[in-house]
Amino acid sequence: MTKITAEVPFEMAGMRLDQILVELFSEYSRSKLQTWIKLGRVQVNGAFLKPKDKLEGGEIIDMDAEAEVVITAEAEPIPLDIIFEDDSLLIVNKPAGLVVHPAVGNWSGTLLNALLNHDPNLETLPRAGIVHRIDKETSGLLMIAKTLQAHNSLTQQLQDRAIHREYLAIARGRMTAGGTVDEPIGRHPTDRKRYVVRESGKFAVTHYRVVQRFERHTLIQVKLETGRTHQIRVHMAHIRFPLLGDQVYGGRFQLPPSCNARLEKTLRAFKRQALHAAKLGLQHPVTDDYLEWEQALPEDMVDLLEALASNE
Repeated sequence: MTKITAEVPFEMAGMRLDQILVELFSEYSRSKLQTWIKLGRVQVNGAFLKPKDKLEGGEIIDMDAEAEVVITAEAEPIPLDIIFEDDSLLIVNKPAGLVVHPAVGNWSGTLLNALLNHDPNLETLPRAGIVHRIDKETSGLLMIAKTLQAHNSLTQQLQDRAIHREYLAIARGRMTAGGTVDEPIGRHPTDRKRYVVRESGKFAVTHYRVVQRFERHTLIQVKLETGRTHQIRVHMAHIRFPLLGDQVYGGRFQLPPSCNARLEKTLRAFKRQALHAAKLGLQHPVTDDYLEWEQALPEDMVDLLEALASNE
């Protein structure tokens, strides 16, 4: 249980209680504060008020900020590759094949189940503190909030596009140069599991640059301005450089001409999109220091690059 007390500044006279709480306790979300008012967890001079009640300034606010359980998923002893952890923040390196959050068809064995096993207190946070996702078959860095304050901060940074995210990907086709894809993304009109570039979609911007060229493939570095579902995969397919191994947006499997035995074997064995969340940067929710992490490519993508190079 966390008891918080604050005095209402006189310059806030005439403001609504819920507005004042947002100003005084900015580490919590507006919706959470309004919920606590309605649950009777906020007292003003010992009295319970409504969110819209206006204050005069000088009142003493007592707030019970105890977090209630909001996650009912089961904790499971799934190993986590932890890159960084403190009282507010957890950074993990997610392997390809691990689903981030339970959904139809994947109610267990997810990153969320692993997080609940690692820290049972995460059951009091939305999605166990997970504030963004990467696809099941994408590997790399993910951030998890460990407190409501941190969750609110990281969510706001995402909305403000202040989170720095870089990916490494292997695209089919030999690119001549990098560029930017600025095209809206929305659900496919008939296949609800897929996304496409469409005029009615949400604003989405992807920057990419060439890191290494091969005969028929290109290793690229990708920076996201926005974080739409399947954004990199959809945008690269849209400009006709789909990600290698992408079974949803990459079309039918193809072997490049004059493909040696090693490359053919590696390509046939690679069953996921060649996409890795390699770099993550953010402002720490408490200290406000800028922190950045970088994670090397996983072994399967390293093997893929070596096989591509062997065919040059």
